[in-house]
Amino acid sequence: MNRILVTGATGTIGRLVVAELADAGLDVRALVRDPGAAALPDGVEAATGDLSDPETLEPALRGVHSVYLMWPGIPVQPRVVELIAQHAERVVYLSTDVSDLPDGEPATSYHQEIERQIRNSGLAWTFLRPIDFATNTLGWADQIRRGVVRWPHGGAARSLIHERDIADVAVHVLTSAGHDGAKYVITGPESVTHAEQVRIIGEAIGREVRWEDLPVQAAREQLTAAWGNAAFVEARLAAWGSFVDSPERVTDTVSRLLGQPARTFQSWARDHANDFR
Repeated sequence: MNRILVTGATGTIGRLVVAELADAGLDVRALVRDPGAAALPDGVEAATGDLSDPETLEPALRGVHSVYLMWPGIPVQPRVVELIAQHAERVVYLSTDVSDLPDGEPATSYHQEIERQIRNSGLAWTFLRPIDFATNTLGWADQIRRGVVRWPHGGAARSLIHERDIADVAVHVLTSAGHDGAKYVITGPESVTHAEQVRIIGEAIGREVRWEDLPVQAAREQLTAAWGNAAFVEARLAAWGSFVDSPERVTDTVSRLLGQPARTFQSWARDHANDFR
């Protein structure tokens, strides 16, 4: 039995993974909180469960060979990985661009902690490490509708990845051999500055959108009020500042695995134009 369980099955990436697996005629089971509201493709089995309540996962894991695991930012539950290891043979984990964490060293992110649990679980595993999602620019939508985006570090060059490329890589890894122990860093095909991203989105929606650099101190105050995590805000500001002089790295992971280049930010903007109108 090669049944695949997809967690986060109604989310940005998970819904695409489910659809691609179903289109390929594979045996896919979707973990959802409310099957009645999931709107899954025909032929996809819905399994009720919640990663925050590990014991609800047992029925969903029965008869499963592989698991696509997406952790939704809730407190880490070691029992989840234990249960996956009891039932499945392999896991593909949607992580982020983190460094490997040695045993005994405190984690600086939940992704590192979950990766370490998976490495020590006995499962065959693959980590997908996208640097950052192009969908994060949807946070500018209200400003774009007003015609001006005020944000810090307009010259920060980012290698944002289209969510469809992440899903394509996940499906490829789930359905082919040779990926055990791999840690795939996934990016878009080029680095595009914040200001250029705004211009490109404007082109996609058919009107001019201006960029105005927001002073760092003003950004610090606004983002801390909005996000409620001063340490995270400082980390983001520092990273964006660093990308002004040293653009975010670009990898060839998508083209190497899929035989086609990663989708451009222009492509992503066209696909999401209605989200900004």
